[in-house]
Amino acid sequence: MFAVIKTGGKQYRVVPDDVLEVGKIEGEVGSIVQLNEVLVVGGDTPVLGVPTVAGASVAVEVLDHKRGPKVIAFKKRRRKNSRRKRGYRDEITVLRVSEILTDGAKPTKGPRPKKEKVAKEPATEAAE
Repeated sequence: MFAVIKTGGKQYRVVPDDVLEVGKIEGEVGSIVQLNEVLVVGGDTPVLGVPTVAGASVAVEVLDHKRGPKVIAFKKRRRKNSRRKRGYRDEITVLRVSEILTDGAKPTKGPRPKKEKVAKEPATEAAE
C-alpha cells in the first residue's frame, strides 16, 4: 500500500517505513504526527482524492530537525561595482512513515524505542 501526501507545497509518494526529508513541521523528536493531506491511496483498488481522500491520513514519526545545505544567491552587475551575496539554509524535518490510515482511523503504532548505547566497562587492574 502506498500514499501520495502533500506537505510544504510538495508532493511525496510514501510507503510504510520510508524515511523522507520535508520542510519543517511542528512536533518533537520521537513523537507521532498525522499528515491529513492525502491525495492518493494506492493498493489493490487505488482511491483518488478530489482534491484529497476523505478520512485518510499518514502517521509519521519525527526523527530529527536539521538544516539543509547552504544556498548562495550572488548577483553581480558588471562594470558598475555592484555585487550582492545573500545566503540561507532551509529548516528540514526528517520523518519515518509509520502507517497509512484510512476511514478516519487513529495510529496504532507508537514511536520506536531508542537504541541504548552499550557502555564498555573500564579495564580493571587485575592483570598485575
